[in-house]
Amino acid sequence: MATASDLLQYVISGATLGSTYGLAGLGFTVIFNTTEIINFAQGEFVMLGGVLAVFAIRWGGLPLPAAVLLAIALTTMVGVAVDRLTIRPVRGRSVIALIIITIGVSIVLRGTAMLLFGKDTYALPPFSGGEPLSVLGASMVPQSLWVGGITLATLIAMKLYFDRTISGKAMLACACDRKAASLMGINVDTMVTLSFGFSALMGALGGTILAPITLTSYDVGILLGLKGFAACILGGLGNPFGAVAGGVILGVLESLSAGLISSGYKDAVAFIILLALLVVRPAGLFGRRSAERV
Repeated sequence: MATASDLLQYVISGATLGSTYGLAGLGFTVIFNTTEIINFAQGEFVMLGGVLAVFAIRWGGLPLPAAVLLAIALTTMVGVAVDRLTIRPVRGRSVIALIIITIGVSIVLRGTAMLLFGKDTYALPPFSGGEPLSVLGASMVPQSLWVGGITLATLIAMKLYFDRTISGKAMLACACDRKAASLMGINVDTMVTLSFGFSALMGALGGTILAPITLTSYDVGILLGLKGFAACILGGLGNPFGAVAGGVILGVLESLSAGLISSGYKDAVAFIILLALLVVRPAGLFGRRSAERV
């Protein structure tokens, strides 16, 4: 039978991994709030963040902070390029067509990463040492504190951005009514490109903070992207707080199921929860039944 310290260990591990799901979910939220598109290349942005940071150290000999910043910057540029090269030329198409295009982008990015970086698994050094910390009988690596702190700071920044800034409100207005937003002087194309850049930035950030804990490779984005999407739906699609909260809840439930039942069921938990929630509460735990746009 699991002890209290065992349960705490599961919660800590799950919350750490779930925070990364939440960052991926934030990326989904930013693009959805602007375009109402579900970007299924989001997982590849997470992958690129971790892999590019590793190879910035290996190939460029950069120190860890510089490698992380470079990886985030390069991934953000990839996000902007995705919009400019694949989404903008077909912007008048249906939402379903644009979602299918993002799936194609995901496949291309994953294949390119495999050709450039190989199929091996890589580790990124921890940000502040790897000596575990003791917490009420459970252990926690210092990287978990980085994950939680960066995720919380990103959530607060994005919440303030959407609620308090003109460009944030403009991004929301583009999703509500693109033609009306354009008539009010909002450059819709710029807002959409900005949303893709922000989405890629948050994905890359999640990849760099998670890589020291779970390692990284060219194909890690598939599952991380799906888990991020599940976190988005769980918390309420379009709700930044809900995306992060949904990710943490999902990560904790996965960890508890792996520890108390079997690790073989861990990955299935996310999708079982997603299916059940879509039946019981389609708007998500923190979503509204009718979307309110600014």
